[in-house]
Amino acid sequence: MGKDYYKILGIQKGVADEDIKKAYRKQALKWHPDKNKAANAEEKFKEIAEAYDVLSDPKKREIYDQFGEEGLKGGGGGGGGGGGGHTDGQGGSYTYTFHGDPHATFAAFFGGSNPFEMFFGRKAANGRDEEDMEVEGDPFGSFTSFNLNGFPRDRHMGVGQQLQRKQDPAVHHELRVPLEEIFHGCTKRMKISRRRLNADGRTTRTEDKILTIEIKRGWKEGTKITFPREGDESPNTIPADIVFVIKDKPHANFRREGSNIVYPVRVSLRQSLCGCSVTVSAIDGKTCNMKITDVIKPGMRRIIAGQGLPFPKNPDQRGDLVVEFDVNFPDSLPSNAKDVLKRHLPAS
Repeated sequence: MGKDYYKILGIQKGVADEDIKKAYRKQALKWHPDKNKAANAEEKFKEIAEAYDVLSDPKKREIYDQFGEEGLKGGGGGGGGGGGGHTDGQGGSYTYTFHGDPHATFAAFFGGSNPFEMFFGRKAANGRDEEDMEVEGDPFGSFTSFNLNGFPRDRHMGVGQQLQRKQDPAVHHELRVPLEEIFHGCTKRMKISRRRLNADGRTTRTEDKILTIEIKRGWKEGTKITFPREGDESPNTIPADIVFVIKDKPHANFRREGSNIVYPVRVSLRQSLCGCSVTVSAIDGKTCNMKITDVIKPGMRRIIAGQGLPFPKNPDQRGDLVVEFDVNFPDSLPSNAKDVLKRHLPAS
């Protein structure tokens, strides 16, 4: 039977060219794999591009309507091609092969080097999860109107000008956050200066803006918070996204591994061999005593469960506090101490 390109786009056979364009626009935005996380999104997106590539071309569409996918691609047996394709109307044979790049079809349809961001770049900064903190919500909610090509209207520009605008690369800033603030959560307010277009659409002015970042409990290092299109604006460019990347501020007592907090403890050689008690501090300020009777080897770890950072997706649960031991070996030993150790320590 082959693929039903009309069914893929959700339209009926015989519809007008404009209906085909509208159908592709709707389906491509719905199934674009950058926004649709379904397992089959990539394949669906490719099928939609191929369907549009065929049905938007009068010659391909005419052959497909008569002979279906197999006939279009030279595998059918009906029509003037005799089983190896079909004529192109000028005496030659015609065999169709999809170019295989649905993203190229998408970019050609919407225009610009990165047309997808023109629809989904305008978002708030509430954060979705620890991997990608761009905002959830209606991708069209920030635009009040669109021109016929699907682009947001700009009162200063015509359609031809908008198609030439390109977005500047995203501007990244590190945001150093103490582990205590990661534990409790906090609000950061970052002041930025940027250029904005004046009402004439040609000249610019400099203005300051405060960007508010809600740091959620347990956010991982590397979490990105994106403020779309908050960079400099010019008549020929779309403002860049401003991206803040969470980095741990160095701590005097702790470091973290994921949602675990590592607490280094340094003990003497005597303590490591004979046992000891150590006082351990947690990130929330609590302390506890840990008694060690085993021989402590350099790098040995002990776990205190549930005393680490909150899990980003489930802040009511916490990682562990990992006590990591380091042994302070002396630079030298007196001869009598060496004799005692030789008598009492095993040779191997």
